[in-house]
Amino acid sequence: MSEEIVIIAGSGSLRFGEAVCRCLGQPLAKTEMVRFSDGNIFVKIGENVRGRHVFVIQSVAPPVNDNFMEPLFWIDAARRASASQVTAIIPYFSYAKGDKKDEPRVSIRARVCADAIEAAGADRVVTMDLHAPQIQGFFRIPVDDLYALPVLCEDICRRQWENIAIVSPDVGFAAHAHKFGRQLDTQVAIASKRRATHDEKAEVMELYGSVKGCTAIIVDDFVVSGGTLIEAARKLRKMGALHVMAAVTHGILPPGSGDRIAQSPIEHLLITDTIDHDEGCLPPKVSIVSVAPLFTRAIECIRDRASISTLFPQ
Repeated sequence: MSEEIVIIAGSGSLRFGEAVCRCLGQPLAKTEMVRFSDGNIFVKIGENVRGRHVFVIQSVAPPVNDNFMEPLFWIDAARRASASQVTAIIPYFSYAKGDKKDEPRVSIRARVCADAIEAAGADRVVTMDLHAPQIQGFFRIPVDDLYALPVLCEDICRRQWENIAIVSPDVGFAAHAHKFGRQLDTQVAIASKRRATHDEKAEVMELYGSVKGCTAIIVDDFVVSGGTLIEAARKLRKMGALHVMAAVTHGILPPGSGDRIAQSPIEHLLITDTIDHDEGCLPPKVSIVSVAPLFTRAIECIRDRASISTLFPQ
């Protein structure tokens, strides 16, 4: 049985929210958001949500803290307006990187964020390619962690790149890289990297597997400045790769990163639209692949009380 739903898009994910609503065939909810000169945020839902299922869409992307606080206010507003249920759609959850206490006197930031989302009143969370899948256990509410893998693989196949080899940028992403390899029926190589500080710079140390004569495709869950991808690409070319491409779920790409990628050995970078970008501001070698249809299907499954497991690659 279907129920009437309301889609709210935060200011950081308006393009993505509009894409989802186009797939659903319904408009975004009328909303008002004001950011005052002192940094405070005011939100107001401009239509009746009583007894309706509200979906709040917002990626936790730069400016990260503003884009995290805003959906908490939307969730609270929906709850106080008597919504029957509230689902937080977080295509990119950047604080997922803070998933452990790996040195003294540090916060487990992902857990703090999970508690805040629950406290605001969310009944469910839908996200994509969490940096650490075990973060689902930080929540006491259901969490659906969707995969960009089938969407990226479909786009890779459409481009008909020849003699490809999937490359994981580190050991931690190796299992996911092997899923890419199975989906594309190709070989997989694993790089090892070392990150000594918190400055987002990592050094590629070794490569396990061969890429000689191949089109190497580096796969990862996110790219920020592109430094690790670029270094890995240089290493792959030295090891005999004929071409180097990359397929990454979340492309943060702050100012300056586009120029670095444009001048790098990476010939093409695929990212998804989990983070809103103006395509005109990205270098020609960066292409955006939409995962809005996948999130739309997840919303429809939740609305219709159907199993969401059909959306996960087997």
